[in-house]
Amino acid sequence: MRIGPHRLANRLAVAPMAGVTDRPFRQLCKKLGAGYAVSEMIASDRSLWETRKSRMRRTHEGEVAPIAVQIAGTDPDALADAARFNVHHGAQVIDINMGCPAKKVCNVLAGSALMRDEPLVGRILAKVVGAVDVPVTLKMRTGWDSGSRNAVAIARVAEDAGVQAITVHGRTRQDFYSGHAEYETIAAVKAAVGIPVIANGDIDSPEKARFVLERTGADALMIGRAAQGRPWLFREIDTFLLTGRRPSAPSPTEVRDILVDHLRGLYELYGEQAGARVARKHVGWYSRAISRGDELRHRVNVLDDAAAQLDAVMAFFDEQLLDHDSPWEPDRRAA
Repeated sequence: MRIGPHRLANRLAVAPMAGVTDRPFRQLCKKLGAGYAVSEMIASDRSLWETRKSRMRRTHEGEVAPIAVQIAGTDPDALADAARFNVHHGAQVIDINMGCPAKKVCNVLAGSALMRDEPLVGRILAKVVGAVDVPVTLKMRTGWDSGSRNAVAIARVAEDAGVQAITVHGRTRQDFYSGHAEYETIAAVKAAVGIPVIANGDIDSPEKARFVLERTGADALMIGRAAQGRPWLFREIDTFLLTGRRPSAPSPTEVRDILVDHLRGLYELYGEQAGARVARKHVGWYSRAISRGDELRHRVNVLDDAAAQLDAVMAFFDEQLLDHDSPWEPDRRAA
């Protein structure tokens, strides 16, 4: 799998998710088997570029290449400026967001709302591709609603504009994250263009990953929500695709080490106080994949101090290890 000059380590990518795929999460997923990761989206509005949130989102120190940054907006010139700005700050791939279903994004005609205006899509893609000398990619949905699935048409526009890879989430904007992903549209996009196509949606197990590759013919897979609290999912899928064997679930000892590594990364990036707040939601996701997870979540959620959170996590796992160190079977959640 290649994106422009970049050869990816495998066919597995981490989806850009606002408030989730910050640098610590991207680094951890890459360490545990993801070949590629895209950052949280950065708005094309210049007035927001120097906010604390935006500065955090463009922090790439120590990150494994290629560094991919997603930008969002609706004005072609502003998006071109945002692309140049992020390349200047280390981006090696620029991804354009045409898939976000959030109301606050779609209400300003950005995200998946752009799919309703194909001429504007063409202008945006041409402007951004012409603005930077790094690969430009596109993430979109199958369409705005069930009556206007136009992913194939937009994919052709993207290829003609010079976009070098397309990710398709197999739902319309109207679907948000409900129902089941429609892989037939992703397959149609793959058949319509010659550039790499990445399939996204409901990929939550090694077996499902193989099924989606076979069903869509996609070049790679992008995984989002199913990796929250289960970053080892990438390793499990990669092993299964290469060998046909599903590896054992991680033991409590390994889960503890992964979680502690993740929390320390959050504290380092955000600072101990803010990092402790961010850590709570991640611990909540991890808790769904481990025995007595509700207890772990409760212990951490009442703590505002980073050191106290780490102590609580270590104490919880020490108690678990008194029983046994056998693997836990993770739950099954939609991607």
